[in-house]
Amino acid sequence: MLLSCGDALIDFLPSRTADGREAMTPAVGGSCLNIAIGAARLDVPTGFVGGISTDTFGRMIADHAAASGVDLGRATRSDHQATLAFARVTGTETQYAFYDADTASRNWTYRREAIARDGVSCLHTGSTTLVHDQGAAETLAFIEDIRPQVTIALDPNCRPNLVKHRDAYRARMLAFCGKADIVKMSDVDFAYLFGEEAYAERADALLAAGTSLVVITRGDNGACAWHRQTGLIEVESPVVKVVDTIGAGDSFQAGLLAALHRLDRIERRGLGSISTAELTRALAFACKCAAFTCTRAGADPPRSRELPAGCW
Repeated sequence: MLLSCGDALIDFLPSRTADGREAMTPAVGGSCLNIAIGAARLDVPTGFVGGISTDTFGRMIADHAAASGVDLGRATRSDHQATLAFARVTGTETQYAFYDADTASRNWTYRREAIARDGVSCLHTGSTTLVHDQGAAETLAFIEDIRPQVTIALDPNCRPNLVKHRDAYRARMLAFCGKADIVKMSDVDFAYLFGEEAYAERADALLAAGTSLVVITRGDNGACAWHRQTGLIEVESPVVKVVDTIGAGDSFQAGLLAALHRLDRIERRGLGSISTAELTRALAFACKCAAFTCTRAGADPPRSRELPAGCW
């Protein structure tokens, strides 16, 4: 089973009224919830760990996750309000304004007795949960507790507008990278964290520190990955008509973890001995999932039956 720990929220996406005025349409989002939904839709047993409100928006989140097959038995429901994020698309990038003070996500705390671990093979985390001191501390406690038995996957999914002290945030992300077996980030995240440093240089440092797999996604330029056994692997992204890129990175991560699960390479020992052919297949599948998500509005990852025949 895969667990995804972190943010669950409502995205308000840009739209137009019938008379052409700007409008905002609510949609369930949150990077970590998106990844749980994406993996569950690809037929991987998946659970979500984090705070979900009992308010109207929280019920939308819970209903949407359950409809995709995500197990919410490890989530914490509370009467704190749901996090809201307002999205605006500029070129190929999506910018967000977050309303996240005293929310269900921000108030989540790690309770060991509330999280069943039997059968869990991988824990994913990242995004806005790790920006704030409490969220980062609670998530780190969870990782430290479960890491001896479970593969840890990380996607920083940086949100610069939430970061108050960039150097401290960068140090925090490096600390979380040091706990992760799989580190995936976009080229935009990489530039925010590491500037003009070469991908390979940072990948080598992470691998030397204990990470098994480092992946950089590059939008329509595909993805590149480094692994101790296979070295550098590059895959192309399918050409599609892009509606928006919201949730594309989350769909990539969900597709990658789902592919590793299907290949029986998600557990730490299997991940460490993955072959070049297997990793190439997993990365290509992840790119296909991300590209599919770009063909429709919002974070709406594909179900297995929606993907073209032979996609896997």
